Amino acid sequence: MTINILLADDSSLVRQLIGDILHASCDIRVIGCACNGRDAVDMTLALRPDLVIMDLLMPVLDGIGAIEEIMACSPTPVLVLSAAAEATEVDRAFNAIKRGALDVMEKPALDSTWALDDFARRLLEKVRLLSGIRVIRHPRWKPRDESALPSGPKGLSPNLLAIGASTGGPKAVMSLLKSLPADFNATVFIVQHIAEGFTEGFASWLNRECALPVRLAVDAARYGPGEALVAPNGSHLTVSDGRTRLTRGAPVNCCRPSIDVFFDSLARGSCAQVVSLLLSGMGKDGAQGLLRIRERGGRTLVQDESSCAVFGMPKAAIHLRAADEVLSIDSMPAAISRLFAVP
Repeated sequence: MTINILLADDSSLVRQLIGDILHASCDIRVIGCACNGRDAVDMTLALRPDLVIMDLLMPVLDGIGAIEEIMACSPTPVLVLSAAAEATEVDRAFNAIKRGALDVMEKPALDSTWALDDFARRLLEKVRLLSGIRVIRHPRWKPRDESALPSGPKGLSPNLLAIGASTGGPKAVMSLLKSLPADFNATVFIVQHIAEGFTEGFASWLNRECALPVRLAVDAARYGPGEALVAPNGSHLTVSDGRTRLTRGAPVNCCRPSIDVFFDSLARGSCAQVVSLLLSGMGKDGAQGLLRIRERGGRTLVQDESSCAVFGMPKAAIHLRAADEVLSIDSMPAAISRLFAVP
């Protein structure tokens, strides 16, 4: 089956470079190129591509505006290419995700053959993954009966909220954190698979959007209630004796940081005060660790298929019977409030 791609970038050099990479694969075809956001919207409506690869800084209509119109008129998977992993560009990239883009990648360094080869490999992986995702214009999820939501462990109040996510996760994580008050009486940990160079911007974006302070986790630092810590790129995050630990071990499930590694560190002791969430993502990272948390007395919530961009990780957890509850992303804040007794 051929994957049809629309390229939207005002640089002819970038369009040529991306086009050459894609045309080298027999299962991928570029069906159109747009040099501004307005053309990108019109061509998406006319050509119905499987995926739009979108620059953000374009004339006439910028990439963010184009994504908004595409999602309103003809929902289509969008991969954002960011010019650099710098503060302003990262802000734009996460605003694009907020408006419906699925993922982000940094554009390659054009003066490095190795960097181009690595970019090409990662781009083809992203294209094949994202092009198969069903994007919904106006998701409608059935509300759950609150009486069906899990209640907290008797005798001990939870003091740790652990969140694992991958593709489609940034927007979901942001919506959950925005529901938490600034005085949330627990520590939140987030392991989010994201492109190299974007984790710091992800933490900064969450920190600006949410009442709860958010920062990157650092090695050997103490953690406490009322803060959210994000696992940095390139290191596994674990916790031990009230401190965060960062290690450079081998990737697990092809990931570093790995959700399973973090969840396993929680499951080394009693998890009676742990609530753990597994959100949208491809593969199975986090499913086995979630099961261990449940077996050690923790509460486990999994995002449902209808609200996931990619149902891989949640599906793997459900298959292992690791989930206490399977909830839409809109239903999770109510469950968290009940578990943590948030007023």
